[in-house]
Amino acid sequence: MSDLATMDKPAETTATTMRAAVVTGPGQVRIDHVPLPEPGPGQVRIRLEGCGVCASNLTPWAGPEWQQFPLEPGALGHEGWGVIDALGEGVTTVPLAVRVATLSYASYADYDIADASAVVPLPPALDGMAFPGEPLGCAFNIFRRAGIEAGQTVAIIGIGFLGAILTKLATDAGAKVIAISRRPESLDLARHYGAAETIAMDDHQRIIDQVRDLTGGRFCERVIEAVGKQWPLDLAAELTAERGRLVIAGYHQDGPRQVNMWLWNWRGIDLVNAHERDPAVYAQGVRDAVAAVVSGQIDPRPLYSHRYPLDRLGEALDATRDKPEGFVKAIITL
Repeated sequence: MSDLATMDKPAETTATTMRAAVVTGPGQVRIDHVPLPEPGPGQVRIRLEGCGVCASNLTPWAGPEWQQFPLEPGALGHEGWGVIDALGEGVTTVPLAVRVATLSYASYADYDIADASAVVPLPPALDGMAFPGEPLGCAFNIFRRAGIEAGQTVAIIGIGFLGAILTKLATDAGAKVIAISRRPESLDLARHYGAAETIAMDDHQRIIDQVRDLTGGRFCERVIEAVGKQWPLDLAAELTAERGRLVIAGYHQDGPRQVNMWLWNWRGIDLVNAHERDPAVYAQGVRDAVAAVVSGQIDPRPLYSHRYPLDRLGEALDATRDKPEGFVKAIITL
């Protein structure tokens, strides 16, 4: 799979407007021309090259009752990367014209604004490569919070972009990974990234029985739930060993959850909610991901399965929801 081509663009921005995607209602998006944003004190402006599409976008895209429309221009896009083209007052930590991954929140647009502390420089070794830093950083932060060690058995429930990278990281750490996912191509992906065992995610009791057999009745010292739905959460607890650690990596945004507290208490399960909220921790995860890609530990490029221009954002969101054959992750190119 080829990398994104880096287009030659002027060093200084003379435009006063930019394109931005505006979600106007459930499953509806348009492209507007809006004023070019200006960085405030401590901020930078990024001329975006692209932005990943996150599954967390799907609930707003579906239009729940609490969602108000239209969204702000560029909203939902939080996996951007590009080149810094303007500095706000007092910014001394990053220079103009450096290529960065950005932790910002309106990156379905030509430009976005971020705090200077929320951009991570990309070294020349990554020139031309798509780099949605936020989800890559999430994988490294989840791995750190999971506390995976050599010799452990780790079940990962849900093998998409996140699950595939976690499979590689856990395998590299010396753990035995049991990958559980719904689609056959997802299980193939898990094997490619090092899973020792794969199980189709279809029958609840059959999965429990199979994992029990694979672990000699002990179940798994670590279980990572990476789906964000009730059934996978229920399954994750069943697969966690006594005194094991259950790591919530799925984004549970569509309503409350119930848990089997009797089981959790009986097994003495440790629970980790691996969703970080500290911007400094987010940024460190992205830096860890940059180092891993540069070193060759991980190669995320095969995971960018579907690419769309900005004016086809709606198709990208639908593909993220519907998962056509071969789908892993969509990215928007600018």
